Amino acid sequence: MRFLFVHGTGVRRERHDRLSALVRDGLTARFPGATVDSCYWGDRFGATLGAGGRSVPGMRPGPGADAPGDAATAEWALLLADPLCELRVLAEAGFGTPGQETGADAPYEEDDPFAMPGVRAAGAGVLARLAGLPPAPPYPGDELGALLHGTGLAAGYPAALASTAGSAEAARAAERAGGAAQARELAAALARAVAAAALADAGADADCTGAERDRLVELLTTRLGGDARVPGARAAAVLGRLALRVTTQPLLNAWRGSLTAGATPALGDILRYQARGQDLRAFLRSRIAAAPGPAVLIGHSLGGVALVDLLAEDAARGEAVPGVELLVTVGSQAPFLHELGALAALEPGAKLPYGFPRWLNIYDRQDMLSYLAGPVFPGDPRVTDHEIGSRQPFPACHSAYWKQDTLYERIRRAVSGAEDGPESGAENGPVSGSGDGAENG
Repeated sequence: MRFLFVHGTGVRRERHDRLSALVRDGLTARFPGATVDSCYWGDRFGATLGAGGRSVPGMRPGPGADAPGDAATAEWALLLADPLCELRVLAEAGFGTPGQETGADAPYEEDDPFAMPGVRAAGAGVLARLAGLPPAPPYPGDELGALLHGTGLAAGYPAALASTAGSAEAARAAERAGGAAQARELAAALARAVAAAALADAGADADCTGAERDRLVELLTTRLGGDARVPGARAAAVLGRLALRVTTQPLLNAWRGSLTAGATPALGDILRYQARGQDLRAFLRSRIAAAPGPAVLIGHSLGGVALVDLLAEDAARGEAVPGVELLVTVGSQAPFLHELGALAALEPGAKLPYGFPRWLNIYDRQDMLSYLAGPVFPGDPRVTDHEIGSRQPFPACHSAYWKQDTLYERIRRAVSGAEDGPESGAENGPVSGSGDGAENG
């Protein structure tokens, strides 16, 4: 018996050698005298950055690496995650004293102990104006209404307005805004909270640029009696620094080059295969045909996708790859790609062609890159799913298959023909014999 192991995406020589050694040891322990070959394709057919990453902004430091808009972008990332965060700072920490430094530790005015009883704080008037804003500004005929509709924020604006005006954070911040300067700062913070809540509600459906967002804040601030062109003191000092530290955007900007380079083998191999997979399939075909006799093909991840494509492609032409008795896919995306209509050799919804070999599909439900094949090819007796549990979270579980004794035992049973019938548990959870890696973790 001959086994041919085909590695998956992102694997290069050193990693391949370690994986293939694990596969070889696991198989030869159960198939004495078997030939176990590997098919290394990473260097020849894997992805590389052909221009050295010149297409990636930030790959090389240069002008604009620390763009002035980064801080504002980070602050808005924080606001989208928590639209009331600025109001919460003002409610708890109060407002900066005009003319003083506005650092995070700068002194601020406490509530005035000598305030006249019954005199409403200036902030209360701002909050009242917010509550009095119409939930649906005229459209057309009003710049705010036109802006909300033009950015896709109109649907979520009424709820954003209500949730901000009715929040405990806004009420407490309004109580602490005793003077005119503090009221203006409160107006800007309320406007930003409303805009952030509307943006968060719209999510990816928002068609809003930074300039449109800033104009929306300016219009709202003006209607609340403030001035959006004057940055807030206390809240801006605290949240500006925090945003740069805890939000992902500054890190993504700083690390985009290295992240792209690091992700290129794994993600790039998949994209390259989708565009030029015929080259890899031809290489695999030649390796399978290089030695006579029965063969078991074992494909991990993208390697399994390529083998499914190859075997289906050749079988559909009436030229089934000779000698292949069993296909084993491990942590493979082939069934999912077929659902998407993204397999090269199978039309969406098509059945496996005559001449396609028996198929054992190994998956781990913790592995986000593994999928069930049986439910995608219902009623096909050639297709069997089998679950293995490594007790590892993703992504570690995607490579943990190769140290599981149950994987090789299941292959041994499939080769010997000791099948218990399809084990697909797509709709009913793990079936008998599934999830058997728990004691092997």
